[in-house]
Amino acid sequence: MPNDHNPPSPGHALTEEHRNNAEIARSEAEHFRRMAEEAREVRDHHREALEMIRQEREQLRETGETARVAGEEARAAADEARYATVEAVRAAAAALQSNLEQMKAVEEMRRTLRDIQDIRKPDRN
Repeated sequence: MPNDHNPPSPGHALTEEHRNNAEIARSEAEHFRRMAEEAREVRDHHREALEMIRQEREQLRETGETARVAGEEARAAADEARYATVEAVRAAAAALQSNLEQMKAVEEMRRTLRDIQDIRKPDRN
């Protein structure tokens, strides 16, 4: 008959200590596994955030490029409009110069006509 009041044998105490140590090690391992899983989730979240930032930067770069191209096109259109305005002013100046020359010619003809009329009129003195 075994005696329940007898202390456990030294081998039995060692086995119990091993079980306790193994349980502590399993708990610690589970804790580290959870920490590693949380770190992986945080890393994944950071990776997703970085990807979003990269996409936003790319979109901003594309928007900037579109604005740059539009600015160049607007500048080219403004240059063309300026050249067209200069040409229109030159054409108007040429037309005005031509009108002035015609008016001078008409005035010269009038003077000549008056002179002729004055010569043909008898002197009334």
